[in-house]
Amino acid sequence: MKKVLVFLMTAIMACSMLLAGCGGDEKKAADNGAKVLRVGTEPVFAPFEFPKENSKELTGFDIELIEALGQKMGYKVEMVSMGFDALIPALNSSNIDVAIAGMTITDERKKVVDFTESYYTSGLMIMVRKDSNVKSIDDLKGKTIACQIGTTGENKSRSVEGATVKAFNTQDEASLELKNGGADAVIGDAPVVEYYMTKAGKEFAKTVGERMEAEPYGIAVKKGSKLAGDLNKALAELKKSGEYDKLYTKWFGEKK
Repeated sequence: MKKVLVFLMTAIMACSMLLAGCGGDEKKAADNGAKVLRVGTEPVFAPFEFPKENSKELTGFDIELIEALGQKMGYKVEMVSMGFDALIPALNSSNIDVAIAGMTITDERKKVVDFTESYYTSGLMIMVRKDSNVKSIDDLKGKTIACQIGTTGENKSRSVEGATVKAFNTQDEASLELKNGGADAVIGDAPVVEYYMTKAGKEFAKTVGERMEAEPYGIAVKKGSKLAGDLNKALAELKKSGEYDKLYTKWFGEKK
């Protein structure tokens, strides 16, 4: 019996040493590999992030921008798709390193995450059906407004006196609610609404009023992360080289 126990103990020690050696080799290989930047996004926010046609790969202004920034910083960018309202919790739990998703820099969000400098200035826009008499946000009092959950569009919608607010997971779902007659208007980010109008909304919808509330978009990182500084440095280099202007013109057809 003692011989059997000795044999078993020896075998266990040998296996432990082997596993430790294997783990060390794996760590070394990982250390020598390219650094990975895990980037969270909500891939239904054209023209900022959306799937390529007939592909699972993503494209859009945000996608090309973060890839360019990652290259400047020496990272391999790995995109992680999730709902917009899941991005900040994913940052705080370290499931992702950064979030880029047309996210407006607000005082409320700055309490829980850090932001880079603004890389795009947006605003809010109202979209209604073509036969609508709505001309401005004042005309939406007491009406039904569709919007995307967790966005500044939702905040603006809820500020309208007497309005019934329907918040959806995506901007596309909010627009579909308008198309189907379930809402009198959509309030959303202006460039997204305008892009939707050129692709799917021109047959049944129109935009009314002026852009509301200039909104700076930023890249979010976990509180205290040095990535904010690194991203700001890379962004400044892209602007200085003219690469940023090229991306901006490609996706918005106008100078910034």
